[in-house]
Amino acid sequence: MVYSEDDLLSISALQHLMFCERRCALVHIEHIWQENIFTAEGRNAHDKVHSADSESRNDLRIVRSLRLVSYKLGLSGVADVVEFRKSDKGITLDGAKGYWQAFPVEYKRGILKHETSFEVQLCAQAICLEEMLKCSIEDGAIYYGKSRRRQDVQFTPGLRGMTEDAALKLHELFNSRITPKAEYGKKCKSCSLYELCMPEVTGVEKDIEHYLSKAKTIEPEEPL
Repeated sequence: MVYSEDDLLSISALQHLMFCERRCALVHIEHIWQENIFTAEGRNAHDKVHSADSESRNDLRIVRSLRLVSYKLGLSGVADVVEFRKSDKGITLDGAKGYWQAFPVEYKRGILKHETSFEVQLCAQAICLEEMLKCSIEDGAIYYGKSRRRQDVQFTPGLRGMTEDAALKLHELFNSRITPKAEYGKKCKSCSLYELCMPEVTGVEKDIEHYLSKAKTIEPEEPL
């Protein structure tokens, strides 16, 4: 399937989807947002990266805020950083000699950790670049601001399949226009939408029939 321009959804929505489908719907369908210290720090980190100029030094070219699109996934967005590294194979760049390999880098505010939702978001960026540049990209990295360290990410068949499945699920969610019910868990407390989502209330399913059937089996106490 090939999506049209009108069908394109935000790459960043994949991260929300992988974290929580309800959060994704609240933010991207209902346009509900509430910032906390974590989201503010993340936004500031991205703004800082995007405001910096592109660089060129020796065998490395750094491009910031590169617009991305994939009509195969139906996604579009902006890459924080794409490094083009000199190689013996790859693509050609205007004004540069030889061949270059694209290497996407996504910036996050926290400490170095394994986070599947971040890796899916990065993989989607790589798939966009492959489609746009007609090339193959094997790996990229996630840079964690507090640790000031990178986590290398290999774009394996498994991760690519997970990314394609997530993109399809994202389109299904948008097409349904239905916000999923909350599923309360440990991660809810760290979500900036916790107070608006109210997962402890909306996420607890009360089995009324079961409650009433139990109540009928309890013998009333005799009056004193």
